[in-house]
Amino acid sequence: MKYFTITLCILLSVSSCADKKSAKKNNNATVKEMVSDTTLQTKASLVNKTVSDNYFKASGTEPFWSLTISKKMIKLKTIGDSIMTPHTIPTNAKDSNVKQYSLQTEMVKMNIQINQTECINAMSGMASPYSVNIEFMKGIETEFTKLEGCGEYITDYRLYDIWVLEKLNGNEVAKESFKKDLPLMEINSASNSFTGYAGCNRMNGKLFSEEGVLRFTNIITTKIMCEPTNNEPEFLKALQKSTTYKIDNNRLTLSNTEGELLIFKKID
Repeated sequence: MKYFTITLCILLSVSSCADKKSAKKNNNATVKEMVSDTTLQTKASLVNKTVSDNYFKASGTEPFWSLTISKKMIKLKTIGDSIMTPHTIPTNAKDSNVKQYSLQTEMVKMNIQINQTECINAMSGMASPYSVNIEFMKGIETEFTKLEGCGEYITDYRLYDIWVLEKLNGNEVAKESFKKDLPLMEINSASNSFTGYAGCNRMNGKLFSEEGVLRFTNIITTKIMCEPTNNEPEFLKALQKSTTYKIDNNRLTLSNTEGELLIFKKID
């Protein structure tokens, strides 16, 4: 009897340990799932935070300052101060290479000039495609504070995708009009570059982007001989002529003052 009692106690103890280990294992699995979900949510949150509607940014040293321009707000930050004004449409001075913003509220008067000339950061030595001059006067101040620095336009992040041609100069396109497949391109908005297939040859090039402006420049193609009926030349000509764009319903429309030139569909 005593032996039976001892054996029963041992069996119950082993069973209890097994249950605890099983529960611990299940709990660990649940925790891992929760951590995994939290990590994914955190990553998604970080991605969302990196996306903004700013289309221009600039900065300078001596003193340190930064500027961001979006379609809603213009923000200037200096050491210990911050100025925010509603957005306004800039004017073009001399030619399109110089843009001027004139801003005035009850609290501040500010003028911003953006010049399309190479600018070298005095501290880092990095080159930017635009030089920026700012002057502002707050409250009862009688003299402008002047700042100089460098800036760049921020290419629309929505362009970062693979796009296949749907319409060329208003007409639906067919594979038969090209060598193998329809023309397509992969745009990298971070590096302002693109690569792709023009309908017969491979292609690559650069993007020039400003607010409301998008141009495809420095286009280089391979030198494969194409059939006379291939529409690649017409496609490349339209791509080089485009100056503005619109993204809607997974479509990228490239246009100029003459109208719509190219419509692409997102395929990734």
